[in-house]
Amino acid sequence: MTTRRLVLTRSAAVIGAASSGLLLPQIVRAQSDKIRVGFMLPYTGTFAQLGVAIENGVRMALNEQGGKLGGREVEFFKVDDESNPAKGIENATRLVQRDKVDVLIGTVHSGVQMGIHKVARESGVLNLIPNAGVHIATRQQCAPNVFRTSFTNSQPTLALGKTMVDRGHKKAVWITWNYAAGDEAFEGFEKSYTEAGGTIVKKLGLPFPNVEFQALLTEIAALKPDAVACFFAGGGAAKFMRDYAAAGLNKTIQLYGSGFLTEGVLDAAGDAANGVLTTMHYGDSLNTPRDNQFRLEYAKAFKMQPDVYAVQGYDTGLLLVQGANAVKGDLSNKKALYAAMEGATIDSPRGRWTMSKAHNPVQDMYLRRVENKENKVIGIAQKAVADPATGCRMA
Repeated sequence: MTTRRLVLTRSAAVIGAASSGLLLPQIVRAQSDKIRVGFMLPYTGTFAQLGVAIENGVRMALNEQGGKLGGREVEFFKVDDESNPAKGIENATRLVQRDKVDVLIGTVHSGVQMGIHKVARESGVLNLIPNAGVHIATRQQCAPNVFRTSFTNSQPTLALGKTMVDRGHKKAVWITWNYAAGDEAFEGFEKSYTEAGGTIVKKLGLPFPNVEFQALLTEIAALKPDAVACFFAGGGAAKFMRDYAAAGLNKTIQLYGSGFLTEGVLDAAGDAANGVLTTMHYGDSLNTPRDNQFRLEYAKAFKMQPDVYAVQGYDTGLLLVQGANAVKGDLSNKKALYAAMEGATIDSPRGRWTMSKAHNPVQDMYLRRVENKENKVIGIAQKAVADPATGCRMA
């Protein structure tokens, strides 16, 4: 329900209230309208599994509230964003203008997110970002109505540098694809590694999504660093780990990465992933009562094991629940809604986290080691990691 619709409804009620006594029933009817939640996620293509996991997580959090938000019923709308940035604005506009959603949940792909972001900033619709880590959304273009429940691309690597130096790896090579996510991940690594006393011997890159790594691996072997740090994801990450091991580098040069290096690709990487160390805000073996409960309930509900994307979706739902409950379902009370969400502490399967003033999680980053196709948590790399929110000025 938009603010204007609510105002018009209340105005009509007030006009007839003195003579008809209908004020209370009309307001009750206005408040009992369903909250309209729109999912703009990938449901086909490479990221389809991620979109399903996110939606599952959101629905699970709402189901714990009897399927309601602030006591109001919920109606869902879905658009497949196809991970296509060219359709980002069009699809987001459809949900906002045609379906008149109160909340827009999306998305995975940072390029698509920028389309959603433009529509959210111009329309004022509440946008919850359950994955896309693009910096600008909670930095230079931060907005009161935009909240992220996942990470920025540099957050995992902000926790990586000191960990590497503490483990005796003081000279490193960095390697990634030459694209925005790789650049943003490097920002976090460069800051954390050099501040901890490490030296980046060389920064290597190749065009996205090129997976011809051999020449760069030969160069790494010649440089003989203490360690290699990287940002890769998806099929390219699996091939990088296989090629790294095939070149024999895994026996002499420790491989580190942002957690996306090993997230969701361990079957494809096989034994080549064993021993790889990553930093991430979730892992497969946290073994806390909160996480164990979540994993059990998720498996019961959806007949599959949850991953980091399911957790991020679940936390998106938890954040929305906290906000909606604080305003008793009246999402048009934006000032109070945003204040409640900004001040929220989320009791997440990943561990408790808070929301920064720029609307990005302040969260622990775990050190994980791949063992037998599992991202085993072996410690906390850094507590309460916050994105610097450079350039954020809330309107």
